[in-house]
Amino acid sequence: MTHLRRWRLPAIVTLLFLIAPAMAEETDRSKVGLVLGGGGARGAAHIGVLKELERMRVPVDAIAGTSMGAIVGGLYATGMNATELEELVDSLDWAAALTDKPNRGDMSFRRKQDDAQVPIDLELGIRDNSIVMPKGVIQGQELDLLLRRLTLDVSHIDDFDNLPIPFRAIASDIEYGEAIVMQRGDLAQAIRASMSVPAVFAPVRIDGRLLVDGGLVRNLPIDVMQAMDVDVIIAVDVEFPLYGPEELDSAVAITEQMVTILMRKETERQIERMNARDILIQPDLGTYASSNFDEILDTIVPGQDATRAQADKLQAIALDQAAWEAYAAERVAPVATASHLAFVDVKHDGVLASEVLESRLTVAAGDPIDHAVLAANADRLYGLQLFEQVSYRLVEGEEGTGAEYLARTKSWGPNILQFGVALEDDFAGSTGFNVFGRITRVGINRLGAEWRNDVQLGTDPKLFSEFYQPLSFDARFFIAPYLQLEQTNINAFAQDETVARYRLSEGKVGFDFGRELGRIGEFRLGVFRGAGEARVKIGDPSLENIDFQSGGAFMRLRFDTLDNARFPKSGMRADIGWTLSRPGLGADARYDTIEGEVTHNWTHGKSTFQVGFGYATTLESNGVVQDYFRLGGFQRLSGFQRGAISGPHAALAKLVYRRQIGESGLLATPIYLGLSLEGGNAWQDRSDMSVDSMLLNGSVFAGFDSWIGPVYLGAGFGEQGHSNVYLFVGAPPD
Repeated sequence: MTHLRRWRLPAIVTLLFLIAPAMAEETDRSKVGLVLGGGGARGAAHIGVLKELERMRVPVDAIAGTSMGAIVGGLYATGMNATELEELVDSLDWAAALTDKPNRGDMSFRRKQDDAQVPIDLELGIRDNSIVMPKGVIQGQELDLLLRRLTLDVSHIDDFDNLPIPFRAIASDIEYGEAIVMQRGDLAQAIRASMSVPAVFAPVRIDGRLLVDGGLVRNLPIDVMQAMDVDVIIAVDVEFPLYGPEELDSAVAITEQMVTILMRKETERQIERMNARDILIQPDLGTYASSNFDEILDTIVPGQDATRAQADKLQAIALDQAAWEAYAAERVAPVATASHLAFVDVKHDGVLASEVLESRLTVAAGDPIDHAVLAANADRLYGLQLFEQVSYRLVEGEEGTGAEYLARTKSWGPNILQFGVALEDDFAGSTGFNVFGRITRVGINRLGAEWRNDVQLGTDPKLFSEFYQPLSFDARFFIAPYLQLEQTNINAFAQDETVARYRLSEGKVGFDFGRELGRIGEFRLGVFRGAGEARVKIGDPSLENIDFQSGGAFMRLRFDTLDNARFPKSGMRADIGWTLSRPGLGADARYDTIEGEVTHNWTHGKSTFQVGFGYATTLESNGVVQDYFRLGGFQRLSGFQRGAISGPHAALAKLVYRRQIGESGLLATPIYLGLSLEGGNAWQDRSDMSVDSMLLNGSVFAGFDSWIGPVYLGAGFGEQGHSNVYLFVGAPPD
């Protein structure tokens, strides 16, 4: 032991002597802080700056970012490099990321009905006799999930100083107008708050503060970086330039100029804080729009060019190859030790029982930690359309690492107001126009009861009220009593000619019992009782007006797997029903009706094909006029006016081809050109039904999706010289 002690002191001295140069080198190098400003899509120029800094071997020891600068900076702080960031930006579907509309496959079947029947996506609320609007056009559901996917590897880190690169995100307190520097908490949420452009994105509430885009008060947070104790600051300014006099030609341009001036003044004050060693990089982006995400990669080269222009200053803080490799090796995100979920919790702020939401989840304790699965389950909950946002995070509990889902009830609820319009004109005297409103009271009780009320004014006025009550937490079974009042026109048809047009008025009450078939469909059976009248509107005055009583039972099976209710590219829709009219239940006559319609869509490239079949018949009778099946109109025998053909027996087959022209994007609206081939008819006697007696029709059309729903302009052609020109706005053709 004495012999060993004799050599201990010399060994320590020798070791210190050997490592001292390396320690001195590390101590002597300048600590570099990177400040990344906001600018929307212009902020992708930050990636070009980072690419050049890496090429020059300039280290980054701390990052502060605002808005798009917070996205790029926050992801870089997690351990991503510039090349990975560029590949990410290039691969992202920005249009999908900046939308709130859930994937239709994630919607409950009930919400799919809303999607098909109410084409306008805007929702309002009614509370205390006032209209309540959402706090932003975009609630940020998909953006939140994207950020969580990208930050999943560091989601267990709640102190941003413990990231591979210490990081600060800057937001604005919209209530007090203060800059909020976020250095702890949920990284994805912090980035999301920093980029919440007021009125565009909904604010984010963190620690009781309502936070929006940090660009309002600190778009280039140099003072924040100075507080992080760095030696040299590299600040990247990507703000939009001021308009020239010739460009200030509208109220919008003047408003944009005002906002830019206010932000520019604060940025200039921040730049004045920089010292002689600090480096300011201002990429020449011209008038590249902050909303131009479709061409976002075009900003990277200007970022590189502006960085190379500061090469002399940057070389002074660059590392040699060995030191750079050592620095890069340290920029590795610490990996969470847990590989499997110890628990799964759901938290929300509504009246729903937690079991209702838990029943929708497919992830459970013991499952591997997989973002794709976690995000898919968040989308399933969001697809209920009861929440303005559903997010998730990994949290530490007594059992270990688990997933916590956070569902935030719509701030404009619980009375949800939706709108729709429908215009159809054949330029030949047949015009229909309806304005539609739907008020749904959601979350009435712990099981998720809803009260839906529809009001339609116009050519076909309608009132409808339904109380939907699930019978279990998973809503597998439900009951739905309803009341319906409606008016419509119906034609009496014989020998290819309309002999009369009736105005049909009917009131009905009913009670349905149903079973939910996952997210793709539902089965209902029920009883109903009603009364109505059919008055001759056009035709032989000697024709009798009809007063009738209705009553009976029905069964109905519906499926909907369409990817889009307006211009579907894949999926199927089916509606099959059997109605029994019985005097014992109040009907005037005994008869049954069977009807069904199925359409299927598939796409190859930009070409979409749709095939559809429909069949309807009346058993034990040739029926009564109020139960006639109607054909005619766009893609339902397009050469005839809507409803021009009717009878107790009907059939329809159609093949529709549609091709997309133009590209879909953040702001682009694709236009579709197409044609259809249709064959069908209505018959008074089932014995007359035959392929030979079917009427051949077709159409050519152009269409596009608008904020009020699909818009079609087309021409229909049929046998015997029948033809129509159609303008169709507001709802998909049925």
